[in-house]
This record gives sequence, structure tokens and C-alpha cells, in this order.
Amino acid sequence: MSGKLKVHVDQDKCQGHARCKALAPELFDLDEYGNAHEVGDGTVPAGLEDKAWLARSNCPEVAIDVTEE
Repeated sequence: MSGKLKVHVDQDKCQGHARCKALAPELFDLDEYGNAHEVGDGTVPAGLEDKAWLARSNCPEVAIDVTEE
């Protein structure tokens, strides 16, 4: 893996299940409605790549994108 990973939550798809927040609280936060969004600009710190992929694979709405820069 060469580049850094970034996570992004599609706000149109997110239904507030908050599994991403439960699995990777370092990468996701919840708004006042319980919908998830990425922390900061979505950059995944070194060592948390597995959590990014885990959150993506556990999202029931498939609302999380993981991209490599």
C-alpha cells in the first residue's frame, strides 16, 4: 500500500446505524441526528487502515467510501 487512505460518508445514504462509529471511533463521528461523518478531512492515520475497511464492510447502507490517495 503506497498512499494514505481516506474515508468518506455519503450523507445521502447514511441512515444513522452508527456501526462505523462503534467499530472505528477514531475515524467517524456522529452529528446531532445520529448520522455519521468522517473525522477531520477523512484521512486515516497509520495503523487504522484495517478499521477503515472494517467500518466500510459493516455499513448496512454501503455509505462509506475508502479511497487511496
